[in-house]
Amino acid sequence: MKRRTGRRGGFTLLEVLLVLAILVIMGSTVTYYFIGAQQKAYAKQAANQISMIENMLTAYHMDVGAYPQSSQGLAALRSAPPELASTNKWQGPYAQKDIPLDPWGNPYQYELAGAEQVKIWSWGPDQQNGTQDDIANTQ
Repeated sequence: MKRRTGRRGGFTLLEVLLVLAILVIMGSTVTYYFIGAQQKAYAKQAANQISMIENMLTAYHMDVGAYPQSSQGLAALRSAPPELASTNKWQGPYAQKDIPLDPWGNPYQYELAGAEQVKIWSWGPDQQNGTQDDIANTQ
């Protein structure tokens, strides 16, 4: 029988550290792309919700004859505004549930931009109004 002499087989500390470094780099890359995909999905979700709100406002406009005032906001889709001239025209609620928050947890913003034009927007990922990443029905 031949007996082995010398070192036992195994991994050196350097080899283990190298493998760990490679795993950290790969994990960081996957995380970076996952976060980017998640932000794109949030932006698409916000755009879809804005479109849904716009459809509700169109139904409101067809019944009442005008869009809600900026001061009334999107709450006018759930209950008739008290300052509405003719409350019998209001055929709501136009939203079956409360208007959802945007994907970043903020309420959607509403403004009557003209007699026949409304602006609905989300502050976007940075959660600040008037920045480049805002998501709106009108750009």
